[in-house]
Amino acid sequence: MSNAYKFGVSTWLWQSPFTTESVALFPKIKELGYDLVEIPVENPSLIDGKVVKEELQKNGLEPSVCGVFGPTKDLTSEDETLHQNCFTYVEQCFELCNLLEVDFLAGPMYSMVGKARMIPEEKRKAEWELAVKNLRRVCEIAKNQGQNIALEPLNRFESDMVNTAADVVRLTNDINESNAKVLLDGFHMTIEEKNIREAINTVGDKLIHVQVSENHRGIPGTGLTPWQDFQLGLTDIGYKGAIVIESFTPEIKELAGAVCIWKTMANSQDEFASEGLKFLKQTFK
Repeated sequence: MSNAYKFGVSTWLWQSPFTTESVALFPKIKELGYDLVEIPVENPSLIDGKVVKEELQKNGLEPSVCGVFGPTKDLTSEDETLHQNCFTYVEQCFELCNLLEVDFLAGPMYSMVGKARMIPEEKRKAEWELAVKNLRRVCEIAKNQGQNIALEPLNRFESDMVNTAADVVRLTNDINESNAKVLLDGFHMTIEEKNIREAINTVGDKLIHVQVSENHRGIPGTGLTPWQDFQLGLTDIGYKGAIVIESFTPEIKELAGAVCIWKTMANSQDEFASEGLKFLKQTFK
């Protein structure tokens, strides 16, 4: 039986930030056997979308686009400048998506990554309502460009707002816009969910993108992730999107520090990509 899914890998496995010159990775990614390359947009000004599109086509690869939300982009901040930074940034990302013929931007765009605090319930409620309000505007910006958003729950160490499938469904329901969808990442799920199959079913047809690595951010198949439950959950809901390996190179110290990767997870990043893909193709059919 041929695989029902397209398999991708994030360029974060090798590099950060993604720039126009990062297209040099595309021949290798194709040779390793991938269908898709995930482009994390840390700085849109570093990316010439026309060159990227040409190189994707030349190498027979499809793209996905992931947003990056650091301290200068926070839709729950009291500083409205940070909201505007987000709106400007996502508009640039949607323009790139359209150029690359991708119909969604993925990521935890409800708040800056790393905002994890014990705060009073009143403040938590106010931040939730601010996120909903601002994400409605993001959805409006997206609709004007024919785009969707895929909101990603993060583990408790990276967010105090949206950690589980139930959380992100509540958020999309509160936003109440047809183009507010969901990304699930198996790494975060192994920390936060009680049952991965049930979590996937909780999201149902809102799920438009999937990222994976192991519970320790290593090669899929080398850790504690309940992969059969993952596979059954995707089958339950008839998921037809991509499955993308997202992990990070320890060689880029700033990136490795941000995601707390203190050691190498494979003999080489190429081995990580190769062995991970082999496992995914055996597991998700």
